[in-house]
Amino acid sequence: MDVHEAVRSRRAVRRFSNRQVPRETLERVVTSAAWTPSASNLQPWRAYVVTGSPLAELKRRAGERLASGEPWDEAEYQQYPPALKSPYRERRSAFGEQRYGALGIPREDVEARQRAASANWQCFGAPAALFCYIDRHMGPAQWSDVGMYLQSVMLLLRAEGLHSCPQMAWAKYHRSVSEVLSPPSELILFCGMSIGFEDAAETVTRTDRAPLDETVTFVDGR
Repeated sequence: MDVHEAVRSRRAVRRFSNRQVPRETLERVVTSAAWTPSASNLQPWRAYVVTGSPLAELKRRAGERLASGEPWDEAEYQQYPPALKSPYRERRSAFGEQRYGALGIPREDVEARQRAASANWQCFGAPAALFCYIDRHMGPAQWSDVGMYLQSVMLLLRAEGLHSCPQMAWAKYHRSVSEVLSPPSELILFCGMSIGFEDAAETVTRTDRAPLDETVTFVDGR
């Protein structure tokens, strides 16, 4: 698959088929993703690729916690600034409108929105997932390296005919994930990522992107 096609066709898929993803395919993806650049080659990511009964157990634990109304775990990092300023506030609001609008859920139907969001912790039906950690002593530059690693993974998955959905939502249940994966205590769970083949019945929706002149400035002397 052409790189441009991989970038343009990558999107957060939220409905996967139960078709299994071969172990060899997942190994091929993370082996290539290891070549992602990082400052001074620190390679600050630590990924856990989870399938089968361990993933089923994670889904079960998260589902039970959600059903019982148990509070989310104490946050180990701040996902968004306390008060988003413009234009980021408007972009986030527009995403919510497009995401839930595509599902036919109006803004005022909070319960329906919560039900839709709860599918995060079932990996949207995906048969594979990746959980990405970073050492809690790392700084902003290393967090950006982890972002580049995750993008590499997602584009390589597209090259294999697969889709994904990166999910910071899993950080809200980081204790449950730790109970199954047993990561070293110095690691923080940044996000999960659902991986699989898209369900053919999925309604394809793409959230808009800002106009190029809002995010890119060409400085070329013209």
